[in-house]
Amino acid sequence: MRDDAPFASIRDRIDDLSGVVMMIGEADTGKTTLAKLIAADAIKAGRTVGFVDGDVAAATVGPATCVGLKVIRDASDLDALSVPDELRFVGSIEPHGVVLPHVVAVSALVDIAQREADLVVLDTSGVVAGVVGQTLKYHIAELTHPSLVVALGRGAELEPVVGMLRRFLSLRVAEAEPPDDLVLRGPVERQEERVEAFVADLGVDPPKWRVQTTVFAPTLPLGFDVSRLDGMLVGVQDERGRCKGLGILEHADGTVRVATQHGDEMRGLRLGSLRVDPATFATSRVRLRELIFGV
Repeated sequence: MRDDAPFASIRDRIDDLSGVVMMIGEADTGKTTLAKLIAADAIKAGRTVGFVDGDVAAATVGPATCVGLKVIRDASDLDALSVPDELRFVGSIEPHGVVLPHVVAVSALVDIAQREADLVVLDTSGVVAGVVGQTLKYHIAELTHPSLVVALGRGAELEPVVGMLRRFLSLRVAEAEPPDDLVLRGPVERQEERVEAFVADLGVDPPKWRVQTTVFAPTLPLGFDVSRLDGMLVGVQDERGRCKGLGILEHADGTVRVATQHGDEMRGLRLGSLRVDPATFATSRVRLRELIFGV
């Protein structure tokens, strides 16, 4: 027993579980802390863990705007959690407008993780309320079939989504409150962490590769004004549809280039829903339909 350890009762409950353990809760409720503790417990017991990070706003595995997978076989893998084994590009730091690609990305990486690991720990975004938050959690749970959902919340904030998961999917849910000594991060700290993750993937002065308008998904219409692509975030895709990392588009004199450290592996570019300042990595939301069609 871990009587004095953080989240002791939940960790004891997970010791003998297989399948997927799905973490839900708002930001700063300890989801990622507990997910790491569960992974550490499992590798100490000689198990292999697939850590799927579905929190695109505060990424632990890989950069923000992506869902990442790390297969953890020993303590060294846990120490290198930020370095992904697989990435899937979502292209946003919030789920509005990207629920479908977000759900598909999480589901795809959970499938891969289950082939590689004894236990899959699925960390999810801090958006749990409202239509978007509930829809996102519902469809992720529907497709990943978690053995246990761990719901971390203060008060009654998770009652709607927990009730929905129990009622419609008959899922087992373990509810707990965050520890009293949990250190809360403010918006500034979260932004700084996001910038660090962007810098780690994009680099300070990455190479720039000239690209044709035919390499994008969604496909650009005939006569599209390519100047509108300036500053857009993209996912760099290989020939197997895997995201290798991020890039930022640059338009000058009618030419489009992508600044990325992953140009050697580039087969195509997926347009995200963010415009990124390459100097500060400040982001602003963009609706893809408005970008492409002007409506």
